[in-house]
Amino acid sequence: MKKKADGLKGKLTAYGDAGFSYFLRKSFTKSLGYHDDELARPVVGIANTGSGLVSCHGTVPQLIEAVKRGVTAAGGLPLDFPTISLGEPFLTPSSMLFRNLMAIDTEEMIRAHPMDAVVLIGGCDKTVPAQLMAAASVDIPAIALVTGPMMTGSYKGERLGACTDCRRMWGEHRGGRIDEDEIDEISGRLMPTSGTCMVMGTASTMACVTETLGMMLPGGAAIPAVHSDRLRNASATGAAAVAMIERGGPRPSEIITPAAITNALRVLLAIGGSTNGLIHLAAIAGRVGIEIDYEAFDRLGRETPVLVDLKPSGQHYMEDLNKAGGLAPILRELASLLDLDCRTVTGRTLGEELDAAAEPWPQEVVRPRDNPLCAEGGIAVLGGNLAPGGAIIKHSAVTPELLTHEGRAVVFDSIHDVDRRIDDPALDIKADDVLVLRNAGPKGAPGMPEAGYIPIPKKLAAQGVKDMVRISDARMSGTAFGTIVLHCAPEAAIGGPLALVQDGDRIRLDTPARRLDLLVSDEELEKRRAAWTPPAPHEGAERGWLAMHLAHVQQAEKGCDFDILAGKPSGKRAPI
Repeated sequence: MKKKADGLKGKLTAYGDAGFSYFLRKSFTKSLGYHDDELARPVVGIANTGSGLVSCHGTVPQLIEAVKRGVTAAGGLPLDFPTISLGEPFLTPSSMLFRNLMAIDTEEMIRAHPMDAVVLIGGCDKTVPAQLMAAASVDIPAIALVTGPMMTGSYKGERLGACTDCRRMWGEHRGGRIDEDEIDEISGRLMPTSGTCMVMGTASTMACVTETLGMMLPGGAAIPAVHSDRLRNASATGAAAVAMIERGGPRPSEIITPAAITNALRVLLAIGGSTNGLIHLAAIAGRVGIEIDYEAFDRLGRETPVLVDLKPSGQHYMEDLNKAGGLAPILRELASLLDLDCRTVTGRTLGEELDAAAEPWPQEVVRPRDNPLCAEGGIAVLGGNLAPGGAIIKHSAVTPELLTHEGRAVVFDSIHDVDRRIDDPALDIKADDVLVLRNAGPKGAPGMPEAGYIPIPKKLAAQGVKDMVRISDARMSGTAFGTIVLHCAPEAAIGGPLALVQDGDRIRLDTPARRLDLLVSDEELEKRRAAWTPPAPHEGAERGWLAMHLAHVQQAEKGCDFDILAGKPSGKRAPI
């Protein structure tokens, strides 16, 4: 080895006798059938996030074995270890409530165990950012491996994919155009294989962002979960982890720089990526002391077109992006806007990896910059008196006529209030009204669930209404679409302006001007603020994880990370 690794001699158990600690560890490891020469090798930890409750990770056992092959062939000792895993559809109230818990689990297991490098196997949308947050905090050589997207399904000849088409079909069901038997049959055809959602949802977004950051092997973001290339990518990832040990890095702190974060934000905009990607990048950047400059991000969006024709902004799916060359054609189109000198896990720069990528070929998924899907990036940052701390809108996936809109507020005080009243025939609602959901933020929900995609009231859906302006302090799934304003900050639960909105107030959305305003006088708002009282404490808020979350979670602009986990501020900002 070019660089001596600690291997099994690292991070010895504290018995007050280092020699005995190593003797005992070696003896227990030998009980697993290893030879002495294997135990002398550098150790590559492999984070095992397989779970019967995370269907996106159904291929993790095969990926672990493939990583092990790569590590062993390169001269390392692969040792997998379990962490918690998060499957969005299985967790209540939201997997986001537990992202920081997974980050803590992953960080502490890496810190506590003897490993010289770590392979992080993730997939479902909160698992990858949790792992990157952990890696940034521990700062040993780390490399991400995603499970990859599912293949598309089919129903009566129509191509379907999770979960954009899930939402579209469910909307048709709510509107009475698809009956119970048919929607049940569709549910068995939307997701035909293991893997993450096959549209540009949060999982695919984070895969593309992670590759852009340089924390993944080039070409790894778009390979479908069930392709043999995914296993070859896993094996190569294991070998790359050993190479990182030999080189002495690079470590996450050497990869996750303001320039790399800027590249990632640029790609987030160009792919029409999930709004959640912005929250997760803010949290990852915060772990190395970098602050997101949202005004600069919005400027970035005005000059970065949407180039990827994928649902929910376009028409294709991730397997099509893989056939088109994966991330490489996107990076080629953006090359003049990127910092190509950023380092990657291979030890080479982003530019060097792009030069080494396969030559381009004719394809229709990634548009040229002179013929984009949208002239501006997928996400815009809004200000105004309803969002003094900022709000965002995925304007690549909205109804264009609603980008500028004024309407009457119809207010829901909680997610449960939406569930209780949204389909009430007596609800006073019209198609040009503005749906407002509050107390659904980091503290208010708790956990800032993906509730911003407020359903169209059933009586309007039955009339053919498919979109309305919707505003909340919640998040939205990256697979969702519609004219939806999210992440209003500060959130209502801590007294943000959303808490002061009343039924019948006029609200104006002006996306081109980047404003979201409550058309109520300052004097009236001051009266309402004086009369406001915070919502009652959540059930169970006095103990356990929920108590810790409520005590330490930061607002959306800080990525909803815990204040006690964020890195020391460096004074650096991104984008630059």
